[in-house]
Amino acid sequence: MKQMRTSLLRSLAGSLLLTSMFAGAVPSHAQTLQYPAARKSDVVDDYHGTRVPDPYRWLEDPDSPESRAWIEAENQLTSAYLAAIPARATIRERLTKVWNYPKYGAPFRKARRYFFFKNDGLQNQSVLYKQTSLSASPETLLDPNLLSEDGTVALSTLAVSEDGRLLAYGTSASGSDWEEFRVRDVATARDLPDHVKWIKFSGASWTKDGAGFFYSRYPEPSDKALTDVNRFQRLYYHRLGTDQAQDVLVYERPDQPDWGMNAEVTDDGRYAVLQVWLGTDRRNRVYYLDLKDAKHPRIPGEVVRLLDDFDASYTFVGNDGPVFYFHTDLDAPRKRVLAIDIRRPERSNWREVVPQGPDVLEAVHIIHDTFVAHYMHDAASRLRLLALDGRPVKELELPVLGSVGAISGERKDDEMFYAFTSFLYPTTIFRYDFKTGATSVFKAPTIDFDPSAYETEQVFYSSKDGTRVPMFITHKKGLPLDGSNPTYLYGYGGFNISLTPSFSVAMLPWLEMGGVYAVPNLRGGGEYGEEWHQAGMLDRKQNVFDDFIAAAEYLIARGYTSTPKLAIAGGSNGGLLVGAAMTQRPDLFGAALPAVGVMDMLRFHKFTIGWAWVTDYGSADSAAQFPYLYKYSPLHNLRPGTRYPATLVTTADHDDRVVPGHSFKFTATLQAAQAGPQPVLIEIETKAGHGAGKPTSKLIEEQADRLAFLVKNLGMAAP
Repeated sequence: MKQMRTSLLRSLAGSLLLTSMFAGAVPSHAQTLQYPAARKSDVVDDYHGTRVPDPYRWLEDPDSPESRAWIEAENQLTSAYLAAIPARATIRERLTKVWNYPKYGAPFRKARRYFFFKNDGLQNQSVLYKQTSLSASPETLLDPNLLSEDGTVALSTLAVSEDGRLLAYGTSASGSDWEEFRVRDVATARDLPDHVKWIKFSGASWTKDGAGFFYSRYPEPSDKALTDVNRFQRLYYHRLGTDQAQDVLVYERPDQPDWGMNAEVTDDGRYAVLQVWLGTDRRNRVYYLDLKDAKHPRIPGEVVRLLDDFDASYTFVGNDGPVFYFHTDLDAPRKRVLAIDIRRPERSNWREVVPQGPDVLEAVHIIHDTFVAHYMHDAASRLRLLALDGRPVKELELPVLGSVGAISGERKDDEMFYAFTSFLYPTTIFRYDFKTGATSVFKAPTIDFDPSAYETEQVFYSSKDGTRVPMFITHKKGLPLDGSNPTYLYGYGGFNISLTPSFSVAMLPWLEMGGVYAVPNLRGGGEYGEEWHQAGMLDRKQNVFDDFIAAAEYLIARGYTSTPKLAIAGGSNGGLLVGAAMTQRPDLFGAALPAVGVMDMLRFHKFTIGWAWVTDYGSADSAAQFPYLYKYSPLHNLRPGTRYPATLVTTADHDDRVVPGHSFKFTATLQAAQAGPQPVLIEIETKAGHGAGKPTSKLIEEQADRLAFLVKNLGMAAP
């Protein structure tokens, strides 16, 4: 819960960080396909005097009969194409085998119980377990695989009451951002009657008496729930055992329809801290509600506007009574920790506890009355312990250059758990004992893959304007630098999201086939703090594309690969990245895999939560911002008669974050523009959304399809 704001921003940004894919060269036997007919309408919009055609506007409605016919025809074409690739079955078989190993999440404790997630290997969804001690036999608390026949209902939110008796949990169906909350009795593993709906981008936070929880919801949408704009989020308190209609409205801002809000109850139960956000803007407001009597909270009470200047990012870390600790980038682009006494909230009374340092302070937790500080140095993790007055205590040794994932533990706990991963280091759960200072492996996976034959190196290259950009490159040891290696270049570059080393099962067959996997840390991300982020947003977004293109040029110049052997991929904002790169430099790449991408930069803000991205992208409604959006918008920069790389677009008909109309219009336009023999295909998943909670069976099929597409189109030897 301490990092709720970070996870909300990532959800709003639509940060689908895809598991890996792959690369290669265009074979001489590639055939020109007969694409489904797509009607061109005469729709034209006037943007500040510039007339912009939108001939495939009708594809924005995924449920119209005309759109459904086009979707079905495109899926039939793609399915037939992929089914004819002999390597596809072998790839799927290998993926299934290597995917089949137990995967654990970091456990957390409430009262006298531990809770943790585990996936036996090929389960569509991970199962939530409970156990009375770390040595006790675990018992199933909630198995989402039983909530649907095909595994498309996923857990999205969890909150256990302070006494460990009750679990509030959220589920989403078919990948939608819409959630429904229910309450389960932990002892019996049975649901209570409570049922709360129309929730998006919200956590749940119990009051300490277990009487109920705070959550946020939107008004009930129309019959266009998957495309309607989401505004007017409100904060509610749900009392256990009551109907949702009786939920107490805690806070709303009808004068600010774009504001969102979430509440977190402090460890001592005295306050509810409200994070008030505006889209994906890092800046936020912080209010609080004094609950006064933990047994009978005065809800609603007076909401106090503690931080209302909207001048920086403030993440609540914890409190000592009226002294609140905040992780912030105020006057500190690499972040620091401030203490604010709410009895004397004037800025002149604020106290710096942890100053800004040379590394980015990615996150802060209070565990065992100690600051657990997660730093990032050149896009890799460092984990340090600090006293509550900011004095350094120790740095925990990490296994290799990699990433710390989930960190769990509470204020009075004597232990904490954290996940660690890297490109060749499967996600492993570690336990740290604060009393002894010892770190031990809690859960380590055994997989059907030998990482010792491979290596990861970190290089630094120069972008177009001379900016130094880091990149991780993973490949077999002894790789010949003769330009012959199929290379998969993956990027994101936006919304202050950092791409740090992580283990991807889907990457393993690619590496086994001799592929190179490259991940550059583009501007727009958070790898070097807020300055790095701002260097890749709004009118500086072109820097992101320049960084990505420069990464490709570096890989070619150093002999890792060559243009016919180079594939690019990314999802969501990364799909935009791929779309922009392939339209700006179609000559540079052998293949492109844009997934659930933001392709129409002139209309993205008109659907669901798209308006929230204006803070990072800008808006075509602005005469000042329209020109640069129009200049790089992938949809609007496709040119008829151009030879584009082999392209497989992927999206989902239930994606209510980046609506599928983006990918539909981009594909129809690209198919009409393509002058070369390279295929342009789209795979439209049904009963799936933006990526979160996608069942394992769909993930394996999706990755097998992408790999097969690249093996066929990039001149690779079949596995």
